[in-house]
Amino acid sequence: MTARNLLVELFVEELPPKALPHLGRAFASGLSAALRQQGLLLESSVVTPYASPRRLGAHVAQVLPRAADRASSIKLMPASVGLDASGAPTPALRKKLAALGLPEQAAERVRAEGQGKACTLFIDTVVPGVALPEGLQRALDDALAELPIPKLMSYQLGDGWSTVRFVRPAHGLLALHGADVVPVRALGLQAGRSTHGHRFEAAEDPIELAHADDYETALLQRGGVVAGFERRREAIVAQLEQAARELGDGLRPLHDEALLDEVCALVEKPRVLTCRFDAEYLEVPQECLILTMKANQKYFPLLDAQGRLSNRFLVVSNIDPADASAVIQGNERVVRPRLADARFFFDQDRKQSLEQRVPGLERVVYHARLGTQAQRMQRVRTIAAELARRADPALVADVERAATLAKTDLLTEMVGEFPELQGIMGRYYALHDGLGRDIAEAIEDHYRPRFAGDALPRGMVGLCLALADKLETLCGLWGIGERPSGDKDPFALRRHALGIVRMLMERPRESRVWPLDELLGAAAAAFRGIDAFQDPSQAVAEFVFERMANLLREQGYSAQEIDAVLVLRPQWLGDVVARLDAVRAFAALPEAQALAAANKRVANILKKSATSAGTGLSQELLREPAEQALARSLHEVLPRAQAAHARGDHAAALQCLAALKTPVDEFFDHVMVNADDAALRANRLALLDQLQQAMRQVADLSRLAA
Repeated sequence: MTARNLLVELFVEELPPKALPHLGRAFASGLSAALRQQGLLLESSVVTPYASPRRLGAHVAQVLPRAADRASSIKLMPASVGLDASGAPTPALRKKLAALGLPEQAAERVRAEGQGKACTLFIDTVVPGVALPEGLQRALDDALAELPIPKLMSYQLGDGWSTVRFVRPAHGLLALHGADVVPVRALGLQAGRSTHGHRFEAAEDPIELAHADDYETALLQRGGVVAGFERRREAIVAQLEQAARELGDGLRPLHDEALLDEVCALVEKPRVLTCRFDAEYLEVPQECLILTMKANQKYFPLLDAQGRLSNRFLVVSNIDPADASAVIQGNERVVRPRLADARFFFDQDRKQSLEQRVPGLERVVYHARLGTQAQRMQRVRTIAAELARRADPALVADVERAATLAKTDLLTEMVGEFPELQGIMGRYYALHDGLGRDIAEAIEDHYRPRFAGDALPRGMVGLCLALADKLETLCGLWGIGERPSGDKDPFALRRHALGIVRMLMERPRESRVWPLDELLGAAAAAFRGIDAFQDPSQAVAEFVFERMANLLREQGYSAQEIDAVLVLRPQWLGDVVARLDAVRAFAALPEAQALAAANKRVANILKKSATSAGTGLSQELLREPAEQALARSLHEVLPRAQAAHARGDHAAALQCLAALKTPVDEFFDHVMVNADDAALRANRLALLDQLQQAMRQVADLSRLAA
């Protein structure tokens, strides 16, 4: 059997642009996976996905016309049911064989396995390989059923009776195995060898394909369509960069992966054109202009070398006219009223100060059980002021002022039109009101970090406010039962917890005055008097450590290292990375594994002992030379380790412990901990308790035991 290449294309009405990349990949991978599962692909087979606004396709190399036959052992029934007393086939066995399509003589090939009641009948047979039409039909049905379709729609077929559900109405199905049409059906369509090109740029329509391998070239040359999503995307990027270079002045197109994907999903034959708008609009904050061009028009703004917006922008057109002036003028005309709206909003908003908007927060409901935005603002201000008092009392006034005004830009026209600008516009309006840079930046930064990898607040005022805002959200919503579960997190509490972790970890010098438990306690205290609220501090602390563990794993630390440090629940999170690095360095020491194993043994002894370790160690009760040696070593090592730990040199603190290996080994070799004498037993437990404390200052070293 000769393998040939297979092409399948579903031609549809315009697909949702934001979903197109996922749909294209899922269709191609689902199709090839189902074919491979049925044995229709050679090992060397590769799949090439195609996705444009009006098509989903896949080119699958090395597809067999029929899968190879395969041997199979079929379980039939218990021997007691299939065979009579003389060992002859029963009617039940004959009926089973007939149901499998096997002749009556096949009973001679039935074999038994097992003994007694467990004896079971099997038959070895050869299962014919599936033919490509049948296998492709099954694969096509499965691939379409498993597409990640955001929303299905129903439409009627041409017969006026049948109803089909799909993401968009489908109008054509193409299936070629080499030069041959594969007779499959989908969504009421019968497969053929024709497709359609660009609505306006196609040289012919429909386009008849002679071979599966002609698809991409024929669509480009005769249909005016770049079928591959990635190839089309690369062409757009190259044209954007070329257009920017031709303009000079160090201009570059805005880098936005999501915008690029969406534009790529809107065009079949991209051509980048350069447009401009009146320079007077540059008086409006550039974030507003960029957002309106991106969100409403799908344009690519051009920035200079300093990141400042220019009055020129790039458009990705879906047509390629000889004279593009009409297209350019049309886009320039369309963007003008959008920019005028942004300028109007900006001018109107500045007529009222942020301070004047504060009473309006009383009219905005934050949560039915947690009150209005005004009440939330009061809680955030209380928490932020407490953080500022701990860090630098001179900051309290600015922190309280920033907290009071942080949410007022939610009441502005600009943020009402573009919610993504909350905080950003607050900064501009605060500067306009003469509030000073620290307060203005804090109003913008209190939302940071907004996402993974986002920048942290720039100053201490912003850091206090950002922490307070996230603590209030996390504790408040958790305290009324709005907790994440599974993949559901409607209030983004995981993101808020991760933001708290990052601020405390990545700003260690500033965050030293903020132990985690005290932060959560201050946040919970702000909710006193709210009936629905129950203090969630302990549960939220565990949640925060879980988020921290996930972040540290992403940074390359092992689960064992993370567990050793976080099991101690360190309250200063800015110290955790230093502890982890110290643990990693300690684990490389020759003595590490022996000490970790000993520490694990100590932990088990102390945990299981019915006798208390007591509060002190009696030197007089140290009878054995090995326990005396261990006590002397602890007396020498512990002060050095504690001093190193106190000054933050965790690596040195752990390295001091290496000197304990020999006395610890000698102790366990020669000393009976659970002595019959209760006083001796209690004293030895106290000695082990001191040993455990020494080895748990930086991390729980027992967690490193193999």
